[in-house]
Amino acid sequence: MGTTKTSIFSREVNEVSAFAKAISHPARVAIIQHLLNRETCVCGDLVDEIGLAQATISQHLKALKQIGILKGTVEGTSTCYCMNMERWNELRNQLESQLLGIAHCSTDCC
Repeated sequence: MGTTKTSIFSREVNEVSAFAKAISHPARVAIIQHLLNRETCVCGDLVDEIGLAQATISQHLKALKQIGILKGTVEGTSTCYCMNMERWNELRNQLESQLLGIAHCSTDCC
């Protein structure tokens, strides 16, 4: 497997790429939707809500936490998760400015 050359790209481009990769799985989108709709910390109902095994949910939560859009607090034997809205908005704005804000091609080139 070849190495990636992320160092040749700006920090913003790498962050948008990591954000897009982290939210590219349907389970992660469902987790994000659930947490955004709840507007509160969620401790144990993600397994019931999403319908996947606890270990699978934990791996998805780990991927989302790695990019900083989730915060977690340990309470006894469980961990409660909620959205880190400051980071979520920052990444969302970067995605919009890096990709969605680009003007569409005005000609049909193909």
